[in-house]
Amino acid sequence: MGTDEIVNAVVVGDVMLDSWLRGSAKRLAQEAPVPVMSLETTEDAPGGAANTAANLVALGARVRLVGVVGDDSCGEKLERALRLLGVGADLVTVPGRRTAHKRRLIASGQLTARYDEEDLSVIPEQAERELLGRVVEAVATADVVVACDYGGGVFTPAVRQALAGLPLLVVDAHGVAPWRECAPSAVLPNYAEVVRLLGDDGGAVDRPAYLMGRSERLLELTGAGIVVTTLDGEGTLLHRRDSPPYRTYAQPAPQHMATGAGDTYTAAFALWLASGASPEEAAQAGQAAAGVVVRRQGTAVCTRYELLRALRRQEGTVQTAERLAQLLDEHRRRGERVVFTNGCFDVLHRGHVTYLEQAGQLGDVLVVAVNSDASVARLKGPGRPVNPCEDRMSVLAALNDVDYVTEFDEDTPERLLRMMRPELYVKGGDYTAEMLAEAPLVRALGGEVRVLGYLPDRSTTAIIGRMRSLP
Repeated sequence: MGTDEIVNAVVVGDVMLDSWLRGSAKRLAQEAPVPVMSLETTEDAPGGAANTAANLVALGARVRLVGVVGDDSCGEKLERALRLLGVGADLVTVPGRRTAHKRRLIASGQLTARYDEEDLSVIPEQAERELLGRVVEAVATADVVVACDYGGGVFTPAVRQALAGLPLLVVDAHGVAPWRECAPSAVLPNYAEVVRLLGDDGGAVDRPAYLMGRSERLLELTGAGIVVTTLDGEGTLLHRRDSPPYRTYAQPAPQHMATGAGDTYTAAFALWLASGASPEEAAQAGQAAAGVVVRRQGTAVCTRYELLRALRRQEGTVQTAERLAQLLDEHRRRGERVVFTNGCFDVLHRGHVTYLEQAGQLGDVLVVAVNSDASVARLKGPGRPVNPCEDRMSVLAALNDVDYVTEFDEDTPERLLRMMRPELYVKGGDYTAEMLAEAPLVRALGGEVRVLGYLPDRSTTAIIGRMRSLP
């Protein structure tokens, strides 16, 4: 993102409670060929607009959520859950109205049924007046406003009109046509909604190819500056004027694991736009955030830390020293702390993994510099390295705690340290910081030096020695 300032986000829309009922199913019912589930756990989570708000908070925004609930236990559960997550919930309670509630039954890991309770009627006039007052107050100081319109009755013409002309309005709606007069900054329809909007059958097998030549038409029909068409497991396609469509790609996931991923995408996309990112960068952020939550069960959120790490993975973990120095400058501008370590890592073992895990927890970005093959041979003698540098870097890049890996050919990493200026330099071993030749340079550059201990009897040299001693 382009700024370290906290973004003030307002979410207006249809809130709901998601419940996940999990258990095991080992037999069929006598009265019908259906599984009998023994309920073991029930998990409640904010859904719909409330899930978008929860994701915005997890991503680092200050959030105010404006919506409508009923005077029922479901609405109370939702408000409690939002408070625990740090969402500023400003919900209008409507007597006699039913809070939207979606329950999913998961038997032995398989989604077997979903049943919904909801009131889709338009909110009464008194509730509309109260809601309008809160909306007008909330958006006055917002950096970005997200409208989540799922047909739940919140968005009357008057409520939509209150959002018209805002500097940054992102609309996630099941039907985007009614939002045209609001001139939203961006709309995020799914493929089926786009097909209805275009009045076409959308019968093309290749959905991205079908949409490629329709950017101008979509922008005209929606009145938006940006249209992001979500394609479920195929990713998204971003349309804006005077630019070719921009494609993002999704990670494959079972359909029931994708619940709420659209809310996460919307949250990250809107936040990145509000922070000064380009629409294409915002689309990549949205896709990366959605990719985090589709690997989890239930209605989940993506944290800022997880998203930044996912974006780094997209760029590539293995980098040249020159490119890595540029990337680290970007991380520093975001206020992130860089941790640097180096070594041969010839045979990766438990001691390495333990100390890299510890190092990763000491900052925001962990850089591992790896001695080249020639450097290892000079330091360790004949027969080393056992594994070539390319293989050693690939294995390190696969570790969750490692953000970047680079190579150096010298005997010490002093050149890299001057280029990358880490806030913290760490090494694993049984010596003190004063014993490290690099310590004075790191401190002169304004950094800190720390030694993390290896596990006893865990070293590459010892492992290779044991292997060579085998008959």
